Amino acid sequence: MKGFAPEFFKGNRQRLRGVFGDSGPIILTANGLIQRTRDDDTYEFNQDGSFWYLCGVDQPNFILVMDKDEDYLIGPELDERWLAFHGGIDLEALAKKSGVDEALTGKQGWQRLSKRLKKIRHAAVMMPSEAFDERFLVYTNPAKEHLIKKLKSHNARLKLSDVAGHIAELRTIKQPSEIEAIQKVIDETMEVYQVIGKKLDKYKNEQEISAEIDYLYAKRGLKPSFRQIIAGGKNAVTLHYGKNDSQINTSEILLMDIGASLSHYCSDLTRSVTLKPTKRQQAVYDAVMQVRQFALDMLKPGIRLPEYEGAISGFMGEKLQDLGLIKIIDEPSVRKYYPHSTSHFLGIDVHDVGDFKKPLKEGMVITVEPGLYIPEENIGIRIEDDVLITESGCRVLSERLSRELGSLRILSE
Repeated sequence: MKGFAPEFFKGNRQRLRGVFGDSGPIILTANGLIQRTRDDDTYEFNQDGSFWYLCGVDQPNFILVMDKDEDYLIGPELDERWLAFHGGIDLEALAKKSGVDEALTGKQGWQRLSKRLKKIRHAAVMMPSEAFDERFLVYTNPAKEHLIKKLKSHNARLKLSDVAGHIAELRTIKQPSEIEAIQKVIDETMEVYQVIGKKLDKYKNEQEISAEIDYLYAKRGLKPSFRQIIAGGKNAVTLHYGKNDSQINTSEILLMDIGASLSHYCSDLTRSVTLKPTKRQQAVYDAVMQVRQFALDMLKPGIRLPEYEGAISGFMGEKLQDLGLIKIIDEPSVRKYYPHSTSHFLGIDVHDVGDFKKPLKEGMVITVEPGLYIPEENIGIRIEDDVLITESGCRVLSERLSRELGSLRILSE
């Protein structure tokens, strides 16, 4: 796949205008760079998904202005020192890629925007998250907050509305070109799994597999869509285990949760394997597979994820009873061994935007990833596939990657 044409981004902007319907300008910011050490060394840049969706710019500190029938980009103001260290930015090329009317330097762009801001009372932005997210214990990118402060400095009376929900609604339904991109990166990820599977008995440490995946990604022009999880035995009961540095015990189950990004779209696939499974390991694995099929049988347009998750939790409770792990099926008992949801949206972000309360629609892409985690037995099993909601049901985009406990092979067509 060669990437997305300017028409893709122009179309997305036009669709946003159609659903937003406000007469004021829409002003959006790219993510900013985050300082890593005391100088200008930064953490690896990752673009805001909604900003990229509307203009295709993969550079930090840019502004997109959609005003009436005019679209333009404002670049950051770069001094001579910055240019000497990092080189220039081809504004003309970015304008062509985005399909906008023009791309301006920071000085030119803000002069134009400032004149407009002083004449209006309303504009739309993507409102910032809290500076510190208490749920995940992470600091959020400050670019949106910085943009709002700058807009207010040009017009203190400016009233801002949030356009993020409208963009999210558009992003949730994938266009054919997006589905093609997702399928491509899933195919590449399955190929990586197959390479690992052929040498599964040779690896001695989780780190060896992690390093091999990094190499295979780089060789294929892929980027990781999240920090990979290579977890053997007891490590697999930690859902987001990330050390990836323990010795591998071939008698235990190895859980691998990996994803790649290509053309800005993500895959997210998990497999749990062991070459010589015990009866108990196989029984737990079979239970997870039965829950997976139960979930797939439910998926179709109109299904609401809260009810879907509730039904899966009840069915998982039956499997836990069969395995002798719980006596009563209730939420606390089930969540002890199955503490996460079955599905999340997938797209530009690995945990993509989407409203979990609204019914599923044709064109949505979600994961299906049931799992069981039994600390007292050093067993952690998760099976994750990427699934497209179709007109009458669903299609597993990663169907060809084996789901046998002892195999990572790609199945024939």
